[in-house]
Amino acid sequence: MEFELNCTPLSTWLPHKDVAIIAGPCSAETEEQLIATCLQLKNLNISALRAGIWKPRTRPGNFEGHGEIALPWIQTVKKEVNLPFAIEVATPQHIELALKYGVDILWIGARTTVNPFNVQDLADALRGVDIPVMIKNPVNPDLALWLGAIERIHKVGINKIAAIHRGFSSLQESKYRNPPTWQIPLELKRIFPQLPIICDPSHITGVRNLVAQVSQKALDLNYEGLMIETHITPDKAWSDAKQQVNPEELGEMIAGFQIRKQKTDDVEFNNHLEQLRKQIDEIDRELIEVFATRMKLVEQIGDYKKDNNISIFQLDRWNEIFRTRPIWAEKMGLSKDLIQEIYKLIHVESIRKQTEVMTKSTEKV
Repeated sequence: MEFELNCTPLSTWLPHKDVAIIAGPCSAETEEQLIATCLQLKNLNISALRAGIWKPRTRPGNFEGHGEIALPWIQTVKKEVNLPFAIEVATPQHIELALKYGVDILWIGARTTVNPFNVQDLADALRGVDIPVMIKNPVNPDLALWLGAIERIHKVGINKIAAIHRGFSSLQESKYRNPPTWQIPLELKRIFPQLPIICDPSHITGVRNLVAQVSQKALDLNYEGLMIETHITPDKAWSDAKQQVNPEELGEMIAGFQIRKQKTDDVEFNNHLEQLRKQIDEIDRELIEVFATRMKLVEQIGDYKKDNNISIFQLDRWNEIFRTRPIWAEKMGLSKDLIQEIYKLIHVESIRKQTEVMTKSTEKV
């Protein structure tokens, strides 16, 4: 079912020049810590402040936030710094309290997005409320859950809406805490072109020395904003200490960001780009023709296996393909990981084709 998303432009509720920056500590630990951090952020040309008030932790026993006790601290900060403030909410009660204390922006966390029942409870609590809401991707790489959460929030009348890309959990070894899996947010943008996407490099990386690198990648992909956890003394933070930067480091990052243009009026550039794209179109056409030829061979193999009563899945053959193709790719300067993923999809389609051949044979009998 198609869903039309009508979003209010990000710049109308999160003013910014080139890129919207939301910064602040992972958790509001003390009033002094929160105020001191936010005062140092005041002159860094950021768009909004952030802090965790309720902290959903994987296991009990860790610091889980002060809750309502910390909300008056936000009121004090707003008077001192004069910037909008964003917090995470996970229950209708959180929303009620956030509105009571004048919080400006809400976000829904990854652990909440994963559960449609929880998201619907929040949506019902937001019905008739005019406040910006940002939705983080679910913990697992599931685009449908992310889309569903965005739709539920939008359907109750929230038009000031954005998505936050904070990476996805993975069983594979990675240098990132939550690998970005960029194709998922890019597909989200394709489906909802008007939807602003904000990157959370702190949760993607899990370590501060990679935050600038991932932030720049997001900007290169035309993300409209960044949410970066910033603490006055990161190493002493009560939660997620390794991924937080101090205000000085954040200032250096912002100064070093390269903002790419989405379009240009340069005629020579546009003509040359169009020529290159036409070449890609021709190559893609040839690739699809080659792929079609390969699938015809797969069907012939399916017929041959059927006639000789041989099973479809041949582990030794699959292992040989999965081992050799990335090696061939690497010799040609291609990414081994890319080719591995492509051949996984090709193998799934090959199995489907051969199964189809076997099924047709059985139906005829």
